[in-house]
Amino acid sequence: MRFLAIDTATEACSVALYLDGAITEHFEIAPREHASLVLPMADRLLSAAGLTAAELDAIAFGRGPGAFTGVRIAAGVVQGIAYAADLPVVAVSDLAAVALAAARSHGAKRILVCFDARMREVYWGIYESCDAKNTVILQDVERLSAPEQVQTAGNIYAAGSGWSVYPQLTQRFATQLVGTDPELLPHAADIARLAAPQIEAGNTVPAELALPVYLRDEVAWKKT
Repeated sequence: MRFLAIDTATEACSVALYLDGAITEHFEIAPREHASLVLPMADRLLSAAGLTAAELDAIAFGRGPGAFTGVRIAAGVVQGIAYAADLPVVAVSDLAAVALAAARSHGAKRILVCFDARMREVYWGIYESCDAKNTVILQDVERLSAPEQVQTAGNIYAAGSGWSVYPQLTQRFATQLVGTDPELLPHAADIARLAAPQIEAGNTVPAELALPVYLRDEVAWKKT
């Protein structure tokens, strides 16, 4: 199985190439440069492997939630490649990608991922790691709310930018935290790890259904 994975949902831009379980990734923190970086990154990975997009089995991307522009860039690039090469697509949650990173890097078992969503809100979700399958499982649904509305019971590992932007989260959950990593960002390599079993199982969509997930309808904050 061979496929590309793309993520531009945060200040990081990354592309990964999955070749029969081996993953090669280009990753760069480059706010506002995603549109100029993502295709050259993909081209370099394919060229190094001696492949063209038409020789891939699929393409995956981080579908959000995240920065509106970044999430749209990933969806647009993936749609373009998928249409041109007639490839199926897998959309992967960026919250899940960070949860998997926390599980892989820190051995976290139950992860509360919070991204700064601006407008005094966070994108968040709770995930349980499944070591045997190298994946994470969403508990309930992904949400957008004010930091004070984030709720969970039991011990948790804290991951994602929301924990540093809103220190009140750490204060509220102080007795439940088993560890924190507010610097974790989505990586295309983890998008690939989560996408691989979906591609293998045929759980893909056509290019026109490779859609971003925003969680928020309003893109501008109007003061009252």
